[in-house]
Amino acid sequence: MIDKFKIQPLRDWVLIKVDVAEEKSEEGIVISDTINGNQKFQKGIILAIGNGKKDKPMIVKVGNLVLFGKDSATEVSMEGIAMFIIKESNIFGIIRSVNLEVI
Repeated sequence: MIDKFKIQPLRDWVLIKVDVAEEKSEEGIVISDTINGNQKFQKGIILAIGNGKKDKPMIVKVGNLVLFGKDSATEVSMEGIAMFIIKESNIFGIIRSVNLEVI
């Protein structure tokens, strides 16, 4: 998909495609995208990353599912596909599948 749009983020910028899948617990409870009612959080898949800064390589990789604040990202829409451009430092974390029975 990224080749189709020909977008290559620079330095420590990241291009993220919005993950619109609704999260539900096993009991059917919808997991909200807000915390404390004022900060909107968003999940997305990284489509492209910059080369990083000279003394600081990028931590995230293309294909990572990440959590970031919508307020710290710039929304871009191309051919109906919602994407965000954001600095890597504004990504809260990489979402990984975790077996909670082990914890």
